[in-house]
Amino acid sequence: MDFQSAEKRAAELRKTLSYHIYQYYVNNTNEITDYEYDMMMRELGDIENQYPELLTPDSPTHRVGGKADNQFESVTHEVRMESLQDAFSEEEMMDFDRRVREVCPDATYVVEPKIDGLSVSLEYRDGVLTIGSTRGDGDVGENVTANLRTVRSIPLKINRDLPLLEVRGEVFMPRETFASLVEKQDQNGEKPFKNPRNAAAGSLRQKDPKVTSQRRLDIFCFNIQRLEGETMTSHKQSLDFLRELGFKTVPFYTECATIEEALREIRRIGEMRDSLSFDIDGAVVKVNRFDHRVKLGSTAKFPKWAAAFKYPPEEKETKLLDVEIGVGRTGVLTPTGVFEPVMLAGTLVSRATLHNEDFIREKALRIGDVCVLSKAGDIIPEVVRVVRHNEKEEIYRIPSVCPSCGSQTVREEGEAAVRCINPECPAQLVRNLIHFCSRDAMDIEGLGDAVLETFVDKGLIQSTPDIYLLPGKKDEIASIDRLGEKSAQNLIDAIEKSKQNDLYRLIYALGIRHIGLKASKLLCDKFGDMNAIMNAKKEEIEAIDGFGAIMAQSVADFMEKPGTKDMIERLRALGLCMEAQQDKRRDDRFAGMTFVLTGALSRFTRDEASAVIESFGGKTSSSVSKKTTCVLAGEDAGSKLRKANELGIRVISEDEFAEMIRE
Repeated sequence: MDFQSAEKRAAELRKTLSYHIYQYYVNNTNEITDYEYDMMMRELGDIENQYPELLTPDSPTHRVGGKADNQFESVTHEVRMESLQDAFSEEEMMDFDRRVREVCPDATYVVEPKIDGLSVSLEYRDGVLTIGSTRGDGDVGENVTANLRTVRSIPLKINRDLPLLEVRGEVFMPRETFASLVEKQDQNGEKPFKNPRNAAAGSLRQKDPKVTSQRRLDIFCFNIQRLEGETMTSHKQSLDFLRELGFKTVPFYTECATIEEALREIRRIGEMRDSLSFDIDGAVVKVNRFDHRVKLGSTAKFPKWAAAFKYPPEEKETKLLDVEIGVGRTGVLTPTGVFEPVMLAGTLVSRATLHNEDFIREKALRIGDVCVLSKAGDIIPEVVRVVRHNEKEEIYRIPSVCPSCGSQTVREEGEAAVRCINPECPAQLVRNLIHFCSRDAMDIEGLGDAVLETFVDKGLIQSTPDIYLLPGKKDEIASIDRLGEKSAQNLIDAIEKSKQNDLYRLIYALGIRHIGLKASKLLCDKFGDMNAIMNAKKEEIEAIDGFGAIMAQSVADFMEKPGTKDMIERLRALGLCMEAQQDKRRDDRFAGMTFVLTGALSRFTRDEASAVIESFGGKTSSSVSKKTTCVLAGEDAGSKLRKANELGIRVISEDEFAEMIRE
């Protein structure tokens, strides 16, 4: 390649890579495969090596990782969190070994799986977790301590009072958890995560730690960054030590005397890749002895004592035979492609998600197309690209009528999802029932997912109001396997008790799109009873402080449906509470005040603090603005606290809050 061509290509690669780096590290999404990204990065590196004058200070080849986002406080790493040099062939690993042995002829290696997740640092002082942060750009990361505390495999206190210990690990989402999350996102019409790595990153960087907690993240620790109170001489010794302290380390690591042994271990890990419960994108080879690492040192970008062998992605061609449409709880029509079976990443694949109408149009998918399939994170089969179109067919369109109930489907402006909006749609029944009976809704203990599915299968429940006919079917319930007389009576008692729930819980239980528990309370506070809510105009609803046009339209549309009116009249006849209970407000000391809660609270949960504020006539908000009265800040408060200080908004501690609510 001549200089002019190289200069043009380098500029193109820098622009493309910078875009994808931002998408990957900041927006937690990726539009190309890891392999495509790696190949572009390598091509740019080769050009810069051939023509050093083309190397720019902002070249992606100089970056360790992503950049710290401004929604979390910054953390400067005392020990740089380096990335590893990639190798894509055994020949490149042999070259790595030659470079190592030129300096350390007697070096040995430790080979371990390369977990595909989000790299974090855990800092312990006197045995207690004090700071948890992301890698960021290697020098500066984000303080995500509150979210990392929700990862149950991270010890909050270790079994040794070491003055200082900093551990590096990889937070990841297990494959089973990822598959469940993507299924739920598809059913709700949300844009699904592409792979477990993006899911882990997006979950760990949530503003609300409760969301992180629900995502069931995990961690493998693989390195000691800093240590006081003990001396380690080798990597294997340090991993054994971390296990003794109670850390969850990489699940297997093998010491190898030669590069040949290391390559055999790389192959072995590659062969077991499909059977693991977590995602890996390679194997890491590290020089074992720390004194050898000191001799070898690092380049400006990578340590010279480690290399990451990257496994190539597996892709297969197959033909699209049909498209099946499923209907989720919120009425979203989800297309699934049916393909000629093909062996992919260790399993026989014949189905792959097509996500939504936009995805189908983007790929111009037709029945009979020859497509390339891959697995997102080696788990979820997906269409990567179309190799050959079947020109005899039109581009597939999602049906304009629901395949389950025959009702017209709609696609709202700004959304990718096509929905059935019939609340009595049979395909949505079980998922609607699960939501209706959930804790924050009608809280009917004993009517969990499995029991509801059984009752629907046996014809005991055919619509939501049928739940309140179950008390008349006690003998039939008691005869069901694993229930019995006592369970049946407990279930009936829970159903009867739920009839007395406040109206806002029923509104929330109905599953109106965009309407959560807080919005349900606001509706009831404004209108007082079910009739007034059903007859309210969109403009009246939109006038509620805390509502917007989309929320108001969603309530109005839901209440206007004949199916909704029939269901509510049946529930009314069955004895459910249709009026908002009297305000349980203690007094009006917080009237007109808006609170924002941030950080980890120790004396209250956020729900408890919010309930107390509302009981004194105040409101809570999730974001800081000029309308905010004061911010209740707990431990590790981040961007909300900074914004409050910038705007001059009063910040209070939990002690001050406790004094404010003293009777």
